[in-house]
Amino acid sequence: MRLKLRHLEVFNALFEAGSVSRAAERLNVSQPAVSVALKNLEEELGFPLFHRDRGYFAPTQEAAQLQEEVEQGIAALERVEKRAETIRTGDTGTVTIATNGAMSYNFLPRVIAHFQRDHPGTRVELRVHSSRRVASWVASHRVDIGLIDTPVPAAGLSARLFQMECVCIMQRTDPLAALDVVTPEALRDRPVIAVTGDHMVDRQLGEVMSRAQVPLTHVASSYFYAIARNLVAAGEYVSLVDPVNGKAEIADGVIWRPFAPRILHGLALITSAGQPLGIAASRLKDRISEGLMTHSIAELSDDPSPDGMAGHGRKGAQHDDTPR
Repeated sequence: MRLKLRHLEVFNALFEAGSVSRAAERLNVSQPAVSVALKNLEEELGFPLFHRDRGYFAPTQEAAQLQEEVEQGIAALERVEKRAETIRTGDTGTVTIATNGAMSYNFLPRVIAHFQRDHPGTRVELRVHSSRRVASWVASHRVDIGLIDTPVPAAGLSARLFQMECVCIMQRTDPLAALDVVTPEALRDRPVIAVTGDHMVDRQLGEVMSRAQVPLTHVASSYFYAIARNLVAAGEYVSLVDPVNGKAEIADGVIWRPFAPRILHGLALITSAGQPLGIAASRLKDRISEGLMTHSIAELSDDPSPDGMAGHGRKGAQHDDTPR
């Protein structure tokens, strides 16, 4: 037996309306179409559903037994159609993002909030852990999207790489605020907040200070760029941080200035190379990419190597495994 949705809709309309004309009006079809559908349904079932009496249709006992099931079946199909529509538009389900921390304070929360205004039915879970752990989660399909430092430390990943130019942050009343550009010489004898002391940004700053023959005075490490900013706001420190956290308008008395020569922070937006994203995750990934481009000086590549081992400057570089 193969029942069709149209047959069930005709049956339900006739059961409630009591006549072919009213049922046809409800369904917005012709009266002959209703009669043909009812005839086909009764033939398929093997028993009559209505007593015909001068244009009026009274349900048989068998029809009464079927009516509740038919009504529930139609409602179930409508729910399936609605769910399929929300899936198609990316308005349902859960998307999981993991990051090492740099973008978890002043970037991803805003992106997620804007995304959920457009897709309120989509739940977004944000996790923070080390770059290596995030890469492992994405590769094993435990997380949809990862946002970590370059180079990418695991195979089986598709990576989109971005470079951001770090800025020097200080209190608004700091003498450095009068400069258009902060140079190594300007940091002479100044207490500097490091990321970890051995982060890619710390190493670059150490190199440029060494070339300028200016001692670098690291007085503390912050683990997170956002914490470095809090330390700068609380004391007479300076720090080199990414532009997202450095340029954020937080009303904490901290301002930023460009630093020369350039200090770069590399980010990788990673997904599993072997499993395409769902509709909602794909759309959120696009939102994240768009946001990163507004803070980046360059997008380096998209899945630049066959095995997903993305990363510029990989030769001789040690991957930092610290969340920020």
